[in-house]
Amino acid sequence: QVQLVESGGGLAQSGGSLRLSCSTSGSIFSISAMGWYRQAPGKQRELVATITSRGSINYEDSVKGRFTISRDNARSTVYLQMNSLKPEDTAVYYCKLDLFGVGYWGQGTQVTVSS
Repeated sequence: QVQLVESGGGLAQSGGSLRLSCSTSGSIFSISAMGWYRQAPGKQRELVATITSRGSINYEDSVKGRFTISRDNARSTVYLQMNSLKPEDTAVYYCKLDLFGVGYWGQGTQVTVSS
């Protein structure tokens, strides 16, 4: 069973920064695609950023230039550095691991941005 543990959420002011982390155990991390998604109240879960096992990166348009996804295979950890935060970034952020077409989700971490 794949378990993902997220951390780093919290409260930030508009224009501030937060860094999310998502860790897993085992050897599958380095061959897995990783992603960050978010779900605001009353809205569907949406993709924020993804990074493949080879390091190819994709961002949702609204976070381009503000958020940076990265991975550390030695620590089996994926990060999401969030800068210039906006109130509309408020959501529960989820980490996802994709391996051979199967997706595994973390429990989510709350990010709240005050104006």
